[in-house]
Amino acid sequence: MTLDEASKTPYTIDTEPFYLDTDNEIRMFEAAAAARLPVMLKGPTGCGKTRFIEHMAFRLKRPLITVACHEDLFASDLIGRYLLKDDETVWVDGPLTRAVRMGAICYLDEVVEARKDTTVVVHPLTDNRRTLSIDKKGEVIQAHPDFLMVISYNPGYQSVLKDLKQSTRQRFVSLSFDYPEPEDESRIVAIEGKVDHDTAARLVGLAGKIRHIREHGLTEGASTRLLIYAASLIRQGIPFKGACTAALCQPLTDDDRLQETLNDLIDDLI
Repeated sequence: MTLDEASKTPYTIDTEPFYLDTDNEIRMFEAAAAARLPVMLKGPTGCGKTRFIEHMAFRLKRPLITVACHEDLFASDLIGRYLLKDDETVWVDGPLTRAVRMGAICYLDEVVEARKDTTVVVHPLTDNRRTLSIDKKGEVIQAHPDFLMVISYNPGYQSVLKDLKQSTRQRFVSLSFDYPEPEDESRIVAIEGKVDHDTAARLVGLAGKIRHIREHGLTEGASTRLLIYAASLIRQGIPFKGACTAALCQPLTDDDRLQETLNDLIDDLI
């Protein structure tokens, strides 16, 4: 076994994920990582935040541990807990603790979905202390030099009741994401969806029109992720309209009036 093979973990990304840098975000993230600064990724659903962090984990050769946050996420889900195993009570590290020990990137996806008393546990990891306290064990862990805390959230999707506290926000440097410019987005859809550029450009053109009607009732515009889904269906032989209906219209809304508007937009491109 080589040294490289021995250093691999279940959290290692072996194949480089495709990512197109659009606003110098790769250089900014590399600088933050070198300075051991926690990073916050802000942007709409499906614009590439998760793909970006996967790309950076590969680029920096660091393990990546991702936690999909939700309202029932407790601090113990991040830190760990005692469990019964073979009639013994044993401590099992949670994902955050594993990341702190091994020097991984810990990515809390959609962090505002988690309970506020849960997110507070990351505070000592995001300042000069870089420590994690495990109260149940009476242990304080000094973070590995390569450990990096990253969170993401969608500012346009939050309410007053679901937003990041200032005491949390001001512990992170922030990178803002949005849907790429049409030419860049067409390239991404063509590569990821494995379709020709003209098909990708039509899908991106449709997405642009959908994003312009958000004020009529759509809570979110068509994401780049959904465009790739539509492209993947087209690649499998599904007609353009059927693919767009299944991958764009139906996921975006259940409102009949909006569905009709979206179908009209599709018909304009056929």
